Amino acid sequence: MKPDYSLYLVTDRMHMSTRTLGEAVEQAAAGGCTVVQLREKEIPALDFYMLASEVKKITDRYGIPLIINDRIDIALAVGAAGVHIGQKDIPADIARKVIGQDMLLGVSVGSAAEAVNAVEDGADYLGVGAMFPTVTKPDAGYVSMEELGKIRQMVDIPIVVIGGINRENAMLFQPMGIDGLAVVSAVIAESDIKKSASILRSLFSGKEAIGEL
Repeated sequence: MKPDYSLYLVTDRMHMSTRTLGEAVEQAAAGGCTVVQLREKEIPALDFYMLASEVKKITDRYGIPLIINDRIDIALAVGAAGVHIGQKDIPADIARKVIGQDMLLGVSVGSAAEAVNAVEDGADYLGVGAMFPTVTKPDAGYVSMEELGKIRQMVDIPIVVIGGINRENAMLFQPMGIDGLAVVSAVIAESDIKKSASILRSLFSGKEAIGEL
């Protein structure tokens, strides 16, 4: 069964409103997040493994895929659904050889050329951004709506957009043929994570949650 990418949560413990990451992921999943990417850049491998094992129990309970950012070893160790890599990580074609054909491979891209290369290297889906300014990656390069349109025309695999996605712009992308919103602070930093996730998913699908906006 193909994943539903419509509301793709990327974790960030520096910007979450809950005491633990497990609580944040639980609330996001309850609110309708359809994929969880565990992103940890600065913790030891053992801590990452333990955290990934904890989060996977939650995603398994909700029947949604767990994607591990960058760390193929952690993804394999916990039996995650897939791994997501950036342009400065291990090359996508090498990552595909390591993880095999049964795990999902997501690749971050910022141009049509990078998108085409990622597909040729075996990507299952693309993360495109940053679309707007974002506190979680203030140094990220921006992707124009025009370039996003080119990427959509050039590739036929699922695309999720990331970078500054929130309630004000969530409805812009589904009419462009984009498959999902990758969100960080717009869900995980909110005081009501479950409600925020529900509203964003409704906005993206064009079914605004009456009384919640």
